Amino acid sequence: MKTIETQCCIAGGGPAGIMLGYLLARAGIDVVVLEKWPDFFRDFRGDTIHPSTMDVLHELGILEDFLKLPHNETHQMAGYIGGEKTTIADFDRLKVRCPYIAFIPQWDFLTFLSDKAKVFPSFHLMMETEVTDIIIENEKVVGVRAKSKDEEIEIRAELTIGADGRHSTVREKGQFAVEDLGAPIDVLWTRISRIDDGTKQSFGYADDGRVMVMLDRDEFWQCAFIINKGGFEEIKSRGLEEFRTAIATLAPRAAATVGDIKDWDQVKLLSVTVDHLTKWYREGLLCIGDSAHAMSPLGGVGINLAIQDAVAAGNILAPAFKKGPPTAQTLARVQKRREWPTRLMQRLQVIMHRRALAPALHKRGHFRMPRALRLLARFPFLQWIPARLVGIGFRPEHVKIGGLFVDHH
Repeated sequence: MKTIETQCCIAGGGPAGIMLGYLLARAGIDVVVLEKWPDFFRDFRGDTIHPSTMDVLHELGILEDFLKLPHNETHQMAGYIGGEKTTIADFDRLKVRCPYIAFIPQWDFLTFLSDKAKVFPSFHLMMETEVTDIIIENEKVVGVRAKSKDEEIEIRAELTIGADGRHSTVREKGQFAVEDLGAPIDVLWTRISRIDDGTKQSFGYADDGRVMVMLDRDEFWQCAFIINKGGFEEIKSRGLEEFRTAIATLAPRAAATVGDIKDWDQVKLLSVTVDHLTKWYREGLLCIGDSAHAMSPLGGVGINLAIQDAVAAGNILAPAFKKGPPTAQTLARVQKRREWPTRLMQRLQVIMHRRALAPALHKRGHFRMPRALRLLARFPFLQWIPARLVGIGFRPEHVKIGGLFVDHH
């Protein structure tokens, strides 16, 4: 078996894993990131880069290059509730460097970030390498076992990071206790062509027992059709034509191109989970991002919370590595820093699931706009509140550790 030794081994090449790998390598820490797929291409992953993340990219000196990538900007989120339109979130009201949500395929973002990280000699990205187990010696995690094609690899590390998503192998093998908050909904992802009408907005629709979000991706709409938990098979049994009709009836702007959906293979089920670990760490091991707390797709905040975890972890771990392997007490500081903003956001998502989305799915006939949304329409200055929650969150993180000087240009 091939053996690799490093200071930090990160399982998972998603936003949390690549960002933390970048930050640690930037500080001169030797880091190995393992990604089980041969590339980053996965459809219907979180494609939203929020203002808080773009602030981090600015602090790293790479925002200008990021904004050169093809992307779409959404400055407002609007909703049609029972046929009435209202602006839900106005990002222009935020005092940030980039007052909008940037839509970019996640594979482009991860490729961009990993290319920037590869400039540092201490950053090592191993694609098509899947973690199969963790290595425990004397009650301490000392690395992972992985497989790469036909090769077995043992990566020994001073610290192992679980950043391998909501179906985390590291979470499972580490035997972490999980608190499931429940989610009464699932999401069907699909896409249809977009006819340019001059608008640069994303829209939400709710009426007659149906709820859908249409995300403006320039040439197409990325559609999130929200359904009752476990209801996909029933929808399929009614036929594709009824599904297309439901979309076109709910969102008239989709009627002209909903025929793009020609078979069920174009409709992907996201089984929504909202949970968190009661303890994010054990000796030699720390979980961050979805591995520590699976988020609902509501608001698209999951990717940005994962990046905030990575920034906080980098700020705490990089100085600790200079003194030796990070202790459990150091890992506890990461959880303490990130736990309450994560739980607040999850609590807000659960409230929205139970008090807004689930009732909307069971309400037949005309759906009346809730009082909270009527207030947003009547007092537009209040639109900064949902913009703040979605775009920045409860505790934005900022890069506090220095880096080795590298000219990214």
